[in-house]
Amino acid sequence: MGIQDIIEGKKQWRAHMARVKALPPDYQIVYKEIQRYLFKVGPIDLLDGSLLPGIVDFFEEGVAAGKGVLELIGNDVAAFCDDLVKDSRTYADIYQESIRGKSGAAEK
Repeated sequence: MGIQDIIEGKKQWRAHMARVKALPPDYQIVYKEIQRYLFKVGPIDLLDGSLLPGIVDFFEEGVAAGKGVLELIGNDVAAFCDDLVKDSRTYADIYQESIRGKSGAAEK
């Protein structure tokens, strides 16, 4: 990864966060909780993929339709996130595999 890639990545991230800051306060709070959750257990390609920008698109559509954020995602942020990444390989999967690998090696 070159310096130009890093600079471009920062520009894209700043533009993304500007979109988040343009959302109503309740949407911003929920987005930050989603982001925090996904950074902990989310897919390996979270930053390279379109998941976070897709969530902002979804939220912007909800705002335009006059809906509250909980009308869109429900009351359980974690369940919403888990549903989004259910078919993706996550860091939690890698961790579980490493634990199974270590316990399998210890049994031999």
